[in-house]
Amino acid sequence: MKNILVLGAGLVSKPGVRYLLNQKNIFITVASRTVSKAEDLIEGFANGKAVQLNVSDEVQLSKLIEQNDIIVSLLPWVHHFKVANLCSKHNKHMATTSYVSDDMKKLNNEAASKNLFFLNEIGVDPGIDHMSAMKIIDEVYEKGAKVVHFYSYCGGLPAPEDNDNPYGYKFSWSPKGVVLASRNSGKFLENGKLVEIEGKDLFLNYRTEKIEGLGKFEVYPNRNSIPYKDLYNLKDALTVMRGTYRNLGWCDTLKKMVDVGLIDEAKKDYLNGITYRKMMAKLIGENDDSNIEQKVAQKLNLEPNSEILKRFEWLGLFSDGKVSEHDNVLDILSDLLQEKLVYKDNEKDMIILQHKFTVENADKSKDLITSTLIDYGIALQESSMARTVSLPLAIGVRFMAEEKFNLKGVHIPITKQIYEPVLNELETLGIKMVEKKYSLD
Repeated sequence: MKNILVLGAGLVSKPGVRYLLNQKNIFITVASRTVSKAEDLIEGFANGKAVQLNVSDEVQLSKLIEQNDIIVSLLPWVHHFKVANLCSKHNKHMATTSYVSDDMKKLNNEAASKNLFFLNEIGVDPGIDHMSAMKIIDEVYEKGAKVVHFYSYCGGLPAPEDNDNPYGYKFSWSPKGVVLASRNSGKFLENGKLVEIEGKDLFLNYRTEKIEGLGKFEVYPNRNSIPYKDLYNLKDALTVMRGTYRNLGWCDTLKKMVDVGLIDEAKKDYLNGITYRKMMAKLIGENDDSNIEQKVAQKLNLEPNSEILKRFEWLGLFSDGKVSEHDNVLDILSDLLQEKLVYKDNEKDMIILQHKFTVENADKSKDLITSTLIDYGIALQESSMARTVSLPLAIGVRFMAEEKFNLKGVHIPITKQIYEPVLNELETLGIKMVEKKYSLD
């Protein structure tokens, strides 16, 4: 019997926890600040228990880690290093879906010296993207071919039938992080040229991509793609670009939100008790909020009937409603987005992930290979985001418990030893990348 500790019982945790509870010879302890959430996850299972935990209580956290064999952190990423240190101290394996931080990298030698395996980045993005990309890259190399262009795009969006608001987007948790992504710079390699985009210009640099059966989407650069050239061993690649999918209109709208100051975290002393109209007036340097729609249009160089202004109006930015009680505009905007762009109980989300590889074969002929995942949530049960984040993690943890991975140190799932069994198991759960090949000659 392997004892597994799951830290966190948030919105993405249920499918993965339930998967593990259905395995043999595994006992799951779910620890959460709100113990009722942990209790919901293990309800009906004799091989699970719920405990209350405040992660700032390092004594209790250390004790729980010491009592278990594999530690799964579904906590916010800022806590992973603390958990990892305690795992090293107590000689415990660890798994998480988050990106490997610089601090986590520093634990590699220590973990390896203790024969510990710290598996990171095994969710959807990062996670399924790594595994499905490496599967094809390895197959290309096995045939003596090479990858000359690589694009990888991913996005979580409403399912088409529930895409019913002007923004084409809905939040299943706090929107602040998604909005803050509008500040990220972008860096990628395309046709042998390094492309660098400042955060302020991120949404000026989007492109339109068509997904078979779904239509057109916007794609904007996802942070720094350059490390993936080495990480994926794309030694011959002239293009390495990762991007994020959004529905049409998102990028232009977010750009104007940035331009008008709606993403500003600085404290403003005028926000207490004012209306959204008055806030918008203040943001463009006006005291009078009459005809604010026209004034904002002029400030942002928009036509009065522009779709962007209509989105602002639909959201309530020109209304006489009182802003929420914050001292900065970003938090006020986040509250408004959380109120208006939300999934109803019977609605579904959708994950789209697609890789595109231009492959040069040994005979110099060229092919285009696509690998595409389109996954939908299950209404009233679980979201696609929860499935695609927590199930790869849970499968990885199951195989760790079964000692199927002969690895030590800090890893991400880019080796065949990891990606092959995990992708195969995901297929049995209905999460499958569909691969297609087209001749470019």
